[in-house]
This record gives sequence, structure tokens and C-alpha cells, in this order.
Amino acid sequence: MRKTKEEAQETRNLILDTAEAIFSEKGVSRTTLNDIANAAELTRGAIYWHFKNKADLFDAMLQRVILPMDEFVATPDLHPEQQPLAYLRTRSMHVVRTLAEDPRTQRVFDIVMHKTEMVDDMLPIRDMHLESIQDCLQTIEVAFRAAIDKGELSANINARQAAIGLHSLIDGLFANYVLSPELFDLMTQAEFTIDNYLHGLANRK
Repeated sequence: MRKTKEEAQETRNLILDTAEAIFSEKGVSRTTLNDIANAAELTRGAIYWHFKNKADLFDAMLQRVILPMDEFVATPDLHPEQQPLAYLRTRSMHVVRTLAEDPRTQRVFDIVMHKTEMVDDMLPIRDMHLESIQDCLQTIEVAFRAAIDKGELSANINARQAAIGLHSLIDGLFANYVLSPELFDLMTQAEFTIDNYLHGLANRK
């Protein structure tokens, strides 16, 4: 029985690895379960034994990684003694490093950003993605509100707008980097961009 479970897990991982590779090559909408089965040298029945449909398979592929911006939600909350802007910078650079150092995370992020049409059977994935964005924005917004309360930022700063700005900067860097990694060094560019953004907010009257 143990061997059977191990073999089943190996087959599941093979399906996910194969799907990830084909999604990256062809895009999600142009990939069929037959394509995945053939590439993995399995039957369609083997695919359906593990996954209900392509959306279920896609979701399982996502679950194998923590997408970078989800790190803001998954990491510990800001402590009262911490400096909020320093916290935001540290957390931001941490999520950048998550992407920069993990090829699988890069590949999955690229699939989500550039090779997925959030329509039809993928609509539940779209809803999950939007929920993740909202959770991340809320976490960042709380830190910006703390920065305002501690006097690190002017009371005139809109914490929600500031959160959307920081999220958009990082998300945009990721989207461009996975599209063309040779375009720039991610860590260097992220440090420059994030520092200048936070510095600009801190000096805004």
C-alpha cells in the first residue's frame, strides 16, 4: 500500500511537471489534457484520476509554489516596535528574492501573468487571484497606515493608494523580468525602485 501511494504521488508530480512545461510553452488555453497525457506518456484516465479538469490541475500547479506577492500575507505581521517603512522594504525585498532565486516560481508566475486567459473554466482561478491581490493590498495598507500613525509618512498620504502603488511596482517588475530575464538584474532594479518609491512617499508633504 505504501508503494502504491508513493507511485501515485510520483504520477501526480509527473503530471504537474509536464503541465507546467507545456503551459509555459503553449499557453494554458491552447493546452489540452490530451497534450499533457501524451507528453507525460500517460492515459487521459490517469490525468482524470488525479484532477477533475484543467482548472483543477492548474490550481494544483499554483499550490506547489508561493507566488511572491502572497509572501506579504504569509509572513508575520508588523510588530509595534518595528519601523513600518523599514518593514515594508524588508518584506518587499524578501518577495523579490523569492522570485529571483527560484526558477519554478519564475516559470509559474510567467504562466499566470502571460500565458493564461482567465475565462470559461479558468474563472474560479481568476477569482482566487483577485482575492490574493486584495489580501496583499490590505496587508501593505496596514503597514502604510502604521507609518502614518508613527509620523514616518505625512497624514496627507492615502494608505490605500500607497499600497496599490507599491504592489504595482513590484508586480510590474516581476512581469517584465519573467518575460525577459536578461532585461535587467531583478534584485538591483527592485532595490532601486522600492527605495525611491518609499523615499518619495516619506518626503512628500
